[in-house]
Amino acid sequence: MGLNSLWEYANPVKFMRVTDRVLPVVSVLALATLAVGLIWGFFFTPDDFRQGSTVKIIYLHVPSAMIAISTWFMMLVTSLIWLIRRHHVSALAAKAAAPVGAVMTVIGLVTGAIWGQPMWGTWWAWDPRLTAFLILFLFYLGYMALWQAIDDDDTAADLTAVLCLVGSVFAFLSRYAVNFWNQGLHQGASVMRAGALAGDTEERVSNVFALPLFVSMAGFTLFFLALVLLRTRTEIRLRRAKAIMARERMT
Repeated sequence: MGLNSLWEYANPVKFMRVTDRVLPVVSVLALATLAVGLIWGFFFTPDDFRQGSTVKIIYLHVPSAMIAISTWFMMLVTSLIWLIRRHHVSALAAKAAAPVGAVMTVIGLVTGAIWGQPMWGTWWAWDPRLTAFLILFLFYLGYMALWQAIDDDDTAADLTAVLCLVGSVFAFLSRYAVNFWNQGLHQGASVMRAGALAGDTEERVSNVFALPLFVSMAGFTLFFLALVLLRTRTEIRLRRAKAIMARERMT
């Protein structure tokens, strides 16, 4: 598939036609993968010898945090496409993804606090990664508020794209802060790195926990994709309805 054929999906009509077939498949796969990953992780893995049953919150915390950060980068890419190519579907996809990313950020913050209290002895610490993640959540709120505050959709898309560019700094720090500040409470990457399953360092995740975690991460990713496709389709319909109402007022 060439780049020109890829741009064809920026056409709202073609996007709606293709996603009409794709969405049911992705939704079923998402629910099945989520169910397998979470049931496997919560009910068929042992307690950790250090963290006990608390470790099982990893199957919610890690995937939700991963999706929260990845969503912002997805919004950044689609926003840049809007600024460069002026494809409305890309702008609407960014708008559709924001509430999903915000919810994932809340899940990551809450589960992180629940996990951190017995491990660190506190519900919250101004750890560099935690702080960047909290600021990212505030950017999500600001992004959604900016869309609601501006009546003209094109102007809103332009301004939110700029906001998305600025917020990407904190999305980046949420992922890589531990590489820059060694004094943080968070450990380094133990799952999404080369040799995470085969390595012998203390920080690596054991296979018994990592395998269901990967399934949960795949489930969260598919669930995110299904929600974004569904919400983007809704945004396209709302934009069409808004255009029809505007034409009717002019006649």
